[in-house]
This record gives sequence, structure tokens and C-alpha cells, in this order.
Amino acid sequence: MKKILIVEDVKLNVDLLTQLLEDEYELITASDGEEGVTMAAQEQPDLILMDVRMPRMTGYEACKVMKANPDLKDIPVVFLTARGQESEIQQGLDAGAEEYLLKPFAPDQLTTRVKAILVKFGK
Repeated sequence: MKKILIVEDVKLNVDLLTQLLEDEYELITASDGEEGVTMAAQEQPDLILMDVRMPRMTGYEACKVMKANPDLKDIPVVFLTARGQESEIQQGLDAGAEEYLLKPFAPDQLTTRVKAILVKFGK
């Protein structure tokens, strides 16, 4: 079973993502970017879904740290955020994210993108 790390500080969003994905994937969670980096190193997930604005370390910062780590650099990161300005999207992609999906998203849009990214990365 493919493993997805959800890095999100809002419990309601974690619950929603869990509901959408738990039947098909093993899920692990982290509540901020710093914990996300630690969990990614420990768990070696197949995909990381990450919020941008979080305490202790932003998603952008966490993504840059992960992409600089040879053990984590090939794990695709998808940002899920309500911040949709072009400059923010570009900042996320520049940090190394595979995709940048805006909240609120349609459930089928998310599950379709997750599957497509896993296939693209041979996971």
C-alpha cells in the first residue's frame, strides 16, 4: 500500500484528507513543517501533501529542506493551500513542489491528482 504523509496544522483538513484517502493509502500525519521533515525522513512516504502556512516551519521551508536531502529529494510534494496568488504558486514550485492545488478542492480532483502523481513517479 502506498504511503502518503499529510503535513497540515488544521485538524479539520487532516480529517477531510484522511476520509478521502484512507481506503487506498497508508496515511501518516504531521502538524507543522518541522515535524513533516522529521516524519518524511523516518517514514519515506511515496507522496507528501503539505499546507503552506503552518507554525514553526512553513511548507515552502519544509519543502526546500526535503529537496536538499538526498534521501527525500525524489519524494513528490503537493501543496494544498488557500493561497492562490501567482507569486505564491511560483514560490511553491520554486521550492520544489510537484503541484500546487488550491483549497477548497473537489474530492475527485484530489484523488485523481494523487493517483496521477504516484504513477508519474513510478510509485
